[in-house]
Parts: sequence; structure tokens; C-alpha cells
Amino acid sequence: EQTPIVMADGYKDFIAGTVGGFSGKLLDYPLDTVKVLLQTQNSLATSSATAAESASNHATRRTVQETASKNVRNIPKSLHPPPPSQIAAATGASATSPPVYRGAIHCLTHTIQTRGFLSLYNGLPSPLLGSMAENAVLFLSYGHVKKALGEIPGENELTLLQLSCAGGVAGGIVSFVLNPFEVIKVQMQVVNATRNNNNRAGVRSYKGVVDCVLQTVRTEGIARGLYRGQTSLLLREIPGNFCWYGVYEGVCLSQIPEGGSKRDLGASTHLLGGAAAGVAYWTAFYPADTVGSQMRANPDYASRRFADVFMDVYRSE
Repeated sequence: EQTPIVMADGYKDFIAGTVGGFSGKLLDYPLDTVKVLLQTQNSLATSSATAAESASNHATRRTVQETASKNVRNIPKSLHPPPPSQIAAATGASATSPPVYRGAIHCLTHTIQTRGFLSLYNGLPSPLLGSMAENAVLFLSYGHVKKALGEIPGENELTLLQLSCAGGVAGGIVSFVLNPFEVIKVQMQVVNATRNNNNRAGVRSYKGVVDCVLQTVRTEGIARGLYRGQTSLLLREIPGNFCWYGVYEGVCLSQIPEGGSKRDLGASTHLLGGAAAGVAYWTAFYPADTVGSQMRANPDYASRRFADVFMDVYRSE
């Protein structure tokens, strides 16, 4: 007789997380693109205006200096600085205001009309790989942390608080795996809003995901480039996964029949728990995700601290 192959729980978690991450990202990526565009539209618009103003001021100073050097007492109209539109054309910047979306539906329809439906999947390979790695490491870490807390299935079960804490620890671990993928994802997504505006606000243009990675590492390095906004991701993942696992496990525990176990639950219970947990994850500390998107998309925020960007966004928006 052939001995059946028994897969360790850790490998089961790894495979389940990988498949789940892959499938989930294919479904929700267009909505994630809309989320990022809404989060970054105001700050990129501000950066664009600041860049145009800076270019205008520079042109004014240069004109005055050239005139003064020729000992001309009055500046003729012909030497007045050109309007912002001409400055933008000369410097490669755009004076066109970026689209300002009225809401998620307007953002979705505007993006489809101007860039096509497939633009919603711009940069998909990065988050696709990232979600696989994220979920695989998350499930694996969660299983190990539960064992470290003393869980023995069927003998010593953890409390709901302990399960939530295990999720929070796993979230902190996975953030270091996820952040490089998040940086590339956001950089590729904001191209939807910048390509038609001549790469305003200093946002670079990329030929694809690989080119985005190469340019980011070449110009900013690994630590400052691929790990930009790491603090914001920690502040999203730790409380987010604390709530995700707490709600999911709570729903499952509430539906276990008397004398039964989690294995007795049907697929509908797991789906209900996962849906409720997803809501809890995103409402735990959503502002951290907004600030993180700003830091990854806006060059003006690239090297600033989380608290500074948080206050800037709070004051301006």
C-alpha cells in the first residue's frame, strides 16, 4: 500500500495564502487603482502647481538679471516672463490641471474613458507577485506565532485576544516583504493620472514594471526607494491584521456547534468571516494607507517622515 502524503500545516498555510492572494488581486486590483488615484490626486495637483510657480519665478529672476546686466533701467514688455503655459512647454512640465475626481464612480469612468479599461490593471505584475508573497508569508507567520503562544490544536486553544495579537505580529512581519511591491504598484498606478499631463509634479514615466524597479533603485536606492513609506505600512498592517484575524476568528468561533470544532464549519461561514474581517482591516487605520500612497506617489513626500506628511494631508485636505 502507498503511504498517503501528509502536508505540514505550515505548507498548507503557505499554499493557501499564495493561491488566495493571486485570486483576490485579480478581482480587486481595478478598485485598488481607483483608491490610489483618489488618495493622491490633491497632493499631486499641489506639487504640479508648486513646480509651475517655481519655474515661473526662476524665469522672472533670469529675465531681470539679464536686463540688469545690460544697464536697462526699464524692463520692456517683450522681456516680461512668459506665461506658465509657455514655461511649461519649454521645461517639459504641464500647466494642465490634473483631473479632480468627484468620487469613486467618476474616477472609474474617467479612467476608462481616457485611458481604457486595461489601464485599471496598469502595473498588475508587481501587486500580483506581492499579494502572493504577502499572503503566503502572512499565513505562515500567523501559524508560527500561534504555536509560539502555546496553541496545540484540539488540546490548548488560544483566546480571541491571543489570536488577534498573533495576527498583528504577522502583519508587522509581512510589511517588510510587501512594501517594495507597494512602492512599484503605486508608481505604476499614478501613471494613469500623469501620462496625459506630461509627467507633471516630477512623477517619472515608466515603460513597465521592470523599468520602474530599475529606475527606482538607480535613482533612490533600495532603502530610500523600495522601502519608501515603510512606517505607514507598519501602521496599516499591524492594527489591520489584528482586527482581520480577530473578526475572522470571532465569527468562526461563534458558529462552531457545541462539541464541534472549526473543521465542522461550512464554506459560507468562512466567507462571512472573511468579508467581515476585510471591512475591519480597512477601517482599523485607513489614514495610514492614504499617507502611504502619498509618500510613494508624490516625489515631494518621498524623504519626509510619516507624521509630517500626515499633518500636511490633514491640513490641506
